[in-house]
Amino acid sequence: MKPLRLTLAALLLNACAMAPQPPESPAPEPEPQPAAAAIEVPPETPPPPPPFEAKLEEIKDRPRALPSIDRTAPLDDLWQRIRHGFAVPDLDNALVREKTRYYAARPEYLQRIFDRSRLYLYHIVEEIEKRGLPTELALLPMVESAFNPMAYSRAHASGLWQFIPGTGKRFELEQNWWYDARRDIVESTNAALDYLEKLYEMHGDWHLALASYNWGENAVARAIAKNQAAGRPGDYASLAMPAETRHYIPKLQALKNIIDNPEPFGIDIGPIPNQPYFATVTKLRDIDVQLAARLAEMPVEEFIALNPGFSRPYIRASVTPRIVLPADKVDVFHDNLEALGEKSLVSWKTYYPKPGETFESIAKKHGMQVGQLKEVNGIAPRNKAVPRLLVVPMKDAASAGARKLPIMYAPPIPVTTRKIFHTVKPGETLTSIANKHRVSAEDLKRWNGVSQAVAGRKLAVEVRAVAKPKRKRTRS
Repeated sequence: MKPLRLTLAALLLNACAMAPQPPESPAPEPEPQPAAAAIEVPPETPPPPPPFEAKLEEIKDRPRALPSIDRTAPLDDLWQRIRHGFAVPDLDNALVREKTRYYAARPEYLQRIFDRSRLYLYHIVEEIEKRGLPTELALLPMVESAFNPMAYSRAHASGLWQFIPGTGKRFELEQNWWYDARRDIVESTNAALDYLEKLYEMHGDWHLALASYNWGENAVARAIAKNQAAGRPGDYASLAMPAETRHYIPKLQALKNIIDNPEPFGIDIGPIPNQPYFATVTKLRDIDVQLAARLAEMPVEEFIALNPGFSRPYIRASVTPRIVLPADKVDVFHDNLEALGEKSLVSWKTYYPKPGETFESIAKKHGMQVGQLKEVNGIAPRNKAVPRLLVVPMKDAASAGARKLPIMYAPPIPVTTRKIFHTVKPGETLTSIANKHRVSAEDLKRWNGVSQAVAGRKLAVEVRAVAKPKRKRTRS
C-alpha cells in the first residue's frame, strides 16, 4: 500500500503543478486629473480580466470595409455612425491587447466616460465628417481627458482635447482671466481638428499624426530624422518615443476595438441619438452663470458642463458673446430672458484691490468668506498674494443668492485687462464711449454707477491689457 500511496501523491502534486494559473491583473493606469471636478479613477485592485486574446484575434481578422455612410438612410445610433467612419489603419500588438484588457475589465469606468461623451459626441462627429476625417478622432478625448472638459494636467493642458497654453494660442484659443477657449467645446474641437489635419498633412500617416498630437510634431520629426540617418525605418512602430506616447495610440485602438464590437467584451455602451444635443445662443448681454442656467431651466452643473470655458461667476458678453444650451432649452431660455426685460442680469462686479488690502479685509468688506472669495477668483487656498483684479458680489446681491457659487472654476490665468479713465467730452454718449474703447455700454454703466454720460466727468473703463510678446511654445 505504501508504494501506491506514494504514486498517488506524486500524481496529485504533478496535477497541481500543471493547473492553469489566473492571468496577472494589469496595474491600473493613471487617468487625466481635472482642475476642480475629479475624474473617478478605477480601483487600485481591479478584478482579474477574462482571457480576451481569442476575442481580439477575432476582431483583428474581421475584414473592415472602407468608411462609407449612406446619407439617404440616416442611422439612429451615433455609435453606429462612428463605426461606419473608422478609417485609421488598425494597430495590433501586445500593448493594444493589454489596453483592451484594461478597459474591458472596468465597465463602470467606461460607462462614466460614455455618459459624459453624450453631451459632446454628436457635435464632434459632425465636425469630423465635414472635414472628411476618420471618426476614430471622436474617441480621442476618451484618451486625453476621459471626456471631462475641466481636466487639467501637470503640464497645464486643459479641456477635452488637452491643449497646453502655447499650442492653444497657436490655434487661436483665447485664454484670459474671464474665459479659456481650451475648455470651450466648440472652439477647442475646431482647434483640435485643425491641428490633427495639419499633422496628417505633415506625415501622411495617422499613427504618426496621433503620436505628434501627444508628443509634439517637432519631437516626432526629430525621431524620424534620427532613424533615417541611422538607416532605420521612419514609421510609427520603429520610432523610439516616451512611454506615454508609446501607450497613447494603443489606448485609442483598444477603445476602438471595444466600441466597434462591445458584445464579446460584455460591455453595453447604450445607444446615443444621432441628433444634435446642443445649440449655440449668441447676442448675449452680461449675465450671471447661475441666472443663465435658471433661465434655461437646467441645473447649473449641467450648464457649466456645456459652457466650461467660463472662469468666473458671470459671463462677459464683450469677451464671449455665446453660450451653449441643450437644443430643447433654447426657446425657453429666450422666453424667460425676454420676460426680464432690461433688468440687470448680473449680481457680481469687478474690484481692484487697494494697496495694503488683504483677502480677509476684502472678503469682510463684501460680506464673503475668504474661501468663497478665493474660490470664485480661481485662487489657491494657501495663496496670500492679492491679485490686482477680483470679482465680488454687488451690495444688493446677498439676498439674491449671489454667493452660492457654481461648482467648477479653472486655475487662475494672468489678468489681461487694465483700468483707464475717460473724460467725457461734449456730445459723447455712453454708447459712443463704449464703442471707442471696445466695451459694452452696459459695462460702462455698471462700472461707474451712471445711466448717462455727463460732459467733464471721468469714467472708469476696463480695457484689454497689451501683453508683452512671448516666444511661442508648442509640444516638442
